[in-house]
Amino acid sequence: MTIVHRLSNGMLVLLREVHTAPVASCWVWYNVGSRNEGPGTTGISHWVEHMLFKGTPTLPKGSLDRLIPRNGGVFNAFTSNDFTAYYETLPADRIELALEIEADRMVNTIFDIDEVESERTVILAEREGAENEPDFWLNEAVMAAAYQIHPYRHEVIGWKHDLLSMTRDDLYRHYQRYYRPNNAVLVVVGDIDSEHLLAVIERLFGTLPMGEPPAPVTAVEPEQQGERRVTIRRPGPAQYVQIAYRAPACRDADFVPMLMLDAVLSGAKGMSFGGGAQTNRSARIYRALVETQIAAFAGSGFRAMIDPSLFELSATVHEGRTADEVEAALVAEVDRLRDELVSEAEMTKVHKQVRAQLAYSADSVTNQALMLGMWHLLDRHDRIETLTDELNAVTAEDVRRVAQRYLIDRHRTVGHFIPT
Repeated sequence: MTIVHRLSNGMLVLLREVHTAPVASCWVWYNVGSRNEGPGTTGISHWVEHMLFKGTPTLPKGSLDRLIPRNGGVFNAFTSNDFTAYYETLPADRIELALEIEADRMVNTIFDIDEVESERTVILAEREGAENEPDFWLNEAVMAAAYQIHPYRHEVIGWKHDLLSMTRDDLYRHYQRYYRPNNAVLVVVGDIDSEHLLAVIERLFGTLPMGEPPAPVTAVEPEQQGERRVTIRRPGPAQYVQIAYRAPACRDADFVPMLMLDAVLSGAKGMSFGGGAQTNRSARIYRALVETQIAAFAGSGFRAMIDPSLFELSATVHEGRTADEVEAALVAEVDRLRDELVSEAEMTKVHKQVRAQLAYSADSVTNQALMLGMWHLLDRHDRIETLTDELNAVTAEDVRRVAQRYLIDRHRTVGHFIPT
């Protein structure tokens, strides 16, 4: 059972007692990501995430690197399109340390100008490292073509010219706007005493000042009126293909059937925020493209997002083949889904795969806390409890219906990477 409590300053607290091992995981989620950025500030949420490891007056830079491991724990953070999250997993009797850290850096992080400049170099190097991969260039171009208005068109790391021009004051204003208790969700899962922990949370977080509610994201992507195509020509080891179709948001009734469609094409995936393209050797795309040596790799990807997003197909072209051949093979698999019902045996197999992946998503207190926080920001925290039933209810007719609705030519963006 999940205990739900809201502090007087607006911060939501989700607690779940799991007494299988003396471990607990603490997560703080902020309702901010690249979705909240625009031209000139792309990448700012990810940069602010980095700055929260640079210290406060009471916890100087480097303190976490010593404190958490010394107490037997691990910690990290990430930024996505829709949110930013920080976590510590520790022995249960040390979990109050995580609460102290998160309450402190929620309002007291030091944005030292020298640290800002140092981190600018780090993030530029991170982006330049990504630019060594052809699929980064291809994905960036496909996203920018598939979205005309919505901020999902920007990579989370941001455009290089924005990373070069943003200032310390830009970062600090972003921090002050979004890093406030009324824009945060605290999740603790593990071997805890909820009543005791709530008292600690009230003491540490309850007096933190509220901020003004951040402006809502109101951008609505207009309906795509025809296929869009991009070609990237750069040095690289192989040709790559990426195809993106317009797809529903996670709160849409068609979201779960689209998850099943994805599993039919390339196997069931985990339900974490990453959800990237991968494939299963028994799934359709692997058998149609990899076993036949048309592609060295091929897969599909679809994940839960707040606003309507994309269903993506991607492939690395096999030596001796062409991007056009791979594109045709991927589109043929899409056409097959639109034209034919998935067999009962294949649906049974995919249902088993999806149930297994959902079970893996709950295999640790860290993952359970991740799922609670992620789904609260995307939809509602108890959505993870209903997903199994939602997925079990999907039929072959549902899969064909969403294929016919979303995987259509005029809602498609196609990208080729051609090495020079």
